[in-house]
Amino acid sequence: MKRRVLVVEDDRAIRQGIVDALGFAGYDVLEAANGDDGMRMGVRTGYDLLLLDLVLPGPGGLEILAEVRTCRPTVPVIILTARGEESDRVKGLKLGADDYVVKPFSIKELLARIEAVIRRTPERSGDVKTVPFPGGTADLDRREVRFGNGKREELSERECELLRYLAGNAGRAISRDEILRRVWRIDPDKIETRTIDMHIARLREKLRDDPDDPKIIATVRNRGYVFVVPRAP
Repeated sequence: MKRRVLVVEDDRAIRQGIVDALGFAGYDVLEAANGDDGMRMGVRTGYDLLLLDLVLPGPGGLEILAEVRTCRPTVPVIILTARGEESDRVKGLKLGADDYVVKPFSIKELLARIEAVIRRTPERSGDVKTVPFPGGTADLDRREVRFGNGKREELSERECELLRYLAGNAGRAISRDEILRRVWRIDPDKIETRTIDMHIARLREKLRDDPDDPKIIATVRNRGYVFVVPRAP
């Protein structure tokens, strides 16, 4: 699955250069040219990394960063700054930015920083291939669950992606809205979150996770769902 990068930059030439370079490097790219669009997309759109200019028409980059950190606490953010904005860089890092790049920058440096930040982010769930759980193992490449007694259960593509994301963020409660953005790749306002509950119910059934007392995918009241990390024996 391609990594998706949201680029929020008002300078058209800089933005286009970044978008073209990211596309050539194999990323899926979204772009916003002002603070209003950047705020809306930063909060509501699904993406794997945010490239954020600090000086924007409308809401500024620091304001967008603060809002993103409230609703998307672990999504990686790299801020783009001019040479004379050291105080803003410090503020950005204190607000939770993962790194910064000073303009003018080389595309080679920017791509290297993006790759480094993505490698260390806790939301890097795309590399999860197998998911062990009490009683069996889910093979996400083969789209099947294998139990200790030799029995198997097929998984749909959506169930695999949902389980991949939950297991890739094991131990962290994940909201329904985040699942819609990150797995379904859609705006939560455009679909009933009940859809998530139904998919979770089917996934629990296939993992033989008791819905009345789930041990694998637990419900966290008012927060969402969490893939439970098995305790060491």
